[in-house]
Amino acid sequence: MSIPMIKMLRVGAYVMKQHLRGRKRYPLVLMLEPLFRCNLACPGCGKIDYPDKILNQRLTPQECFDAAEECGAPVISIPGGEPLLHKEIGEIVNGLIERKKFIHLCTNALLLEKKMDLFKPSPYLAFSVHLDGLEDAHDKAVNQPGTFVRAVKAIRKAREKGFDVTINCTLFNDAKPDEVSEFLDYVHDELGVSGVTISPGYAYERAPDQQHFLNRQQTKTLFRDVFRIGKQKKRKWSFTQSSLFLDFLAGNQTYNCTPWGMPTRNVFGWQRPCYLLNEGYTSSYKELMEETKWDDYGTGNYAKCADCMVHCGYEATAVADSVRNPLKTIMNALRGPKLDGPMAPELDMSQQRPAEDVHDQQIQKGLELIEKQKTGEQAA
Repeated sequence: MSIPMIKMLRVGAYVMKQHLRGRKRYPLVLMLEPLFRCNLACPGCGKIDYPDKILNQRLTPQECFDAAEECGAPVISIPGGEPLLHKEIGEIVNGLIERKKFIHLCTNALLLEKKMDLFKPSPYLAFSVHLDGLEDAHDKAVNQPGTFVRAVKAIRKAREKGFDVTINCTLFNDAKPDEVSEFLDYVHDELGVSGVTISPGYAYERAPDQQHFLNRQQTKTLFRDVFRIGKQKKRKWSFTQSSLFLDFLAGNQTYNCTPWGMPTRNVFGWQRPCYLLNEGYTSSYKELMEETKWDDYGTGNYAKCADCMVHCGYEATAVADSVRNPLKTIMNALRGPKLDGPMAPELDMSQQRPAEDVHDQQIQKGLELIEKQKTGEQAA
């Protein structure tokens, strides 16, 4: 696990404080999505399936700052869409750093060289670059040749300028363990990144490609195989995730999702229940936390969540487990994930409620909100 010491101490103290206060639900990472627009159209992504009128919407810097204060999470991940398309992204990131928030700026890096001068190296800032494998695998995953080469070039320049760079890697069912291993070797040895965030892809219902999402058993087998290769090669890959979350990916922990651990604020408001699943919005963080029917969601509760093992839902669960069971955490970090033998029991999915198709309804509500805001601005 590779996490800067200042971040580890600050986040650790924050989590411990929440547990001492007896808070059942608290935010760990704010998913701050300032726009939906992207300069790629990845076949496995369902985040950009909106009409232009919605894709053209942006959060203002002040709305981003207000969301950070309202939520209070110590870490802010800025995904999208592609956040570097936002004309005020430099102001947003720098303003959040001034507020002592740890920022993960998620980017496909196609604009990173052009926009790099907007930022300064800081222990509070990391560029989280999206790479889904070596050149052929990544370019296939994003459906655009040449993206891997451009991203690697930008990573090298960012590293030369002193920026912290991590990799955000999503795996699908065509991933081969030996190739994933080679990719992890490459980003550490050749690119010198400080860590990798790795997860199975979430089965977006609106993604163009529905054939390559992993089910839970496939995820566990894949990660056991990848970690086994790393152990055989005596590699110490650095991951930006907790050791217990990695153990969960390898099938050794039975965890429930904690979607409130990474709440999402975007152009429509606070998205319920999580970054991956859009089932409505609230106007405030307080309303999100108090009025969302959390027990209606998560693996075992809702069909749309059935195969999800993504860090957005389960990293916060693993962190909470780490605080409750420090000895278990230490032992797991020392020995690594268990790679053989039976896996932990799976969650019961026999009583999950069926999926609801609410996408068109959310689109209509979003368009109505845009018109309402426009009318208000014209009246003012």
